[in-house]
Amino acid sequence: MRTWLTDTFGIEHPILSAPMTGRAGGALAGAVSAAGGLGLIGAGRSVTADWITEQAAIATAGGRPFGIGLMTWALPQTPDLLAATLEARPALVSLSFGDPAPYMADVHRAGALVAMQVNTLADLRVAESAGVDVVVAQGTDAGGHTGRIGTLPLLQQVLESTRLPVLAAGGIGSGRGLAAVLAAGAAGAWIGTALLACPEADGPRAAQDRILAAGGEDTVYTNVVDQALGVPWPERWGMRVLRNEFTDRWHGHRVTDEPQAAAALRAAREAGDFDVAELDAGQGVGMVRERRSAGQVVSEIAAGAADRLAALTEPGAGRP
Repeated sequence: MRTWLTDTFGIEHPILSAPMTGRAGGALAGAVSAAGGLGLIGAGRSVTADWITEQAAIATAGGRPFGIGLMTWALPQTPDLLAATLEARPALVSLSFGDPAPYMADVHRAGALVAMQVNTLADLRVAESAGVDVVVAQGTDAGGHTGRIGTLPLLQQVLESTRLPVLAAGGIGSGRGLAAVLAAGAAGAWIGTALLACPEADGPRAAQDRILAAGGEDTVYTNVVDQALGVPWPERWGMRVLRNEFTDRWHGHRVTDEPQAAAALRAAREAGDFDVAELDAGQGVGMVRERRSAGQVVSEIAAGAADRLAALTEPGAGRP
């Protein structure tokens, strides 16, 4: 399957791994790249420049291209993270959740291309004005921080509204999903939740157990986690997490001035208690049913998509 994505980065499969903070380190990114996709490291605002350097070294051990994702709104307070990112020489830098314009020249000067996740057509215009190289239509189906429009409606709007290459993100966890977005015109898929139970993903075993046990109806889109923790995420971006005791109790409430909510959440995070602590996951979580290596996940999704797309040209196309 050749697309703009595979041709531009010299990869075999039109698949990128999402830069999931706390889950997507160098091991996961490197494994995805080794399998023929493009793996991204998730560099949240709380990591250090040294951490980025260390994880990038892991990701590049196989000599394959990789990327790093940063949160644009946090860069004014964490300029060292961008500097470390550019020193690591990634092929792609994701600058999402804010206007990437102030950083474009530096990233391009370092030889990397720039991706930006967009959740609305207004975001798309910001991306185009900044001069990004590729946009990611990230639907509310996605895990973690995202917007409010479903992946398929958003993808269609974005594809019809730009001449930039477009990737799709949110709820894509099988060959059928990849085939669907490629058939629609996307250059590839940005996959996160499908990789959360891989041994290469960072995080505790208990988190993976929760992912494996969850169904697609077991997520909620909420702002209460950021409010309780006092994280200054722009409020327009809520986050999709697995439902648990905390979200059942506090979702829909303003918890900024609820010290008991903050105390309970912080204690649970420290203890690794996911009955209370948040766990990012998208609506595709119900498709994650076993622990498989990242290479297996990427290869199976790619092979499944190739089969589905080939079947479209056969007599009786559209049958199961």
